[in-house]
Amino acid sequence: MLRRRAFICLIAAFALAGCAGRTQLESDLGIKGAPDWVNKGTAYVKDRDGRLFHGVGSAGPMGDPALQRATADERARAELARIFSSYLDVVSGDYQAASRAGGEVVNEEAVSRQIKSVSQVNLAGAKIVARWLDKRTNTVYSIAELDTKQVKATVATARDMNEDVREFVRTNADNIFDRIAGEAQ
Repeated sequence: MLRRRAFICLIAAFALAGCAGRTQLESDLGIKGAPDWVNKGTAYVKDRDGRLFHGVGSAGPMGDPALQRATADERARAELARIFSSYLDVVSGDYQAASRAGGEVVNEEAVSRQIKSVSQVNLAGAKIVARWLDKRTNTVYSIAELDTKQVKATVATARDMNEDVREFVRTNADNIFDRIAGEAQ
């Protein structure tokens, strides 16, 4: 009887540990009347418009509407930079893995530096595509957008980038985006 209780307790402990292992995050803010992008938040988006990075930021009341909008815009760009940086980390890792598999040893630091330098140029081209004011709380929401087409165009013209890296990004950027977007959902 005692063994049976110990066994049941052990099974229950494993079941609870399994439930606690993966946190489920709720991405919908549930703001009534808000556009979908406000409730969805920062995301990788693949739709009829292409493969897009979306960064969403917000700013509460500040007494100066222009400052509030500018703050929401900058926070949206910061979110965009955060997810774009994660994307570039994957690009860098995939390139290095492909290079090693091909027999050529690459200088990982140089490749990372080359790919990261693209981010400053690309993020300068990110644009605020919409804003929304929650009239109930007077919070302004902004969404910044960056298209993978723009990323590839920037890489194609980057003078200080190794030709192999440039070609890898040109041919693999969409596949990497699709993989990351699928994992994010």
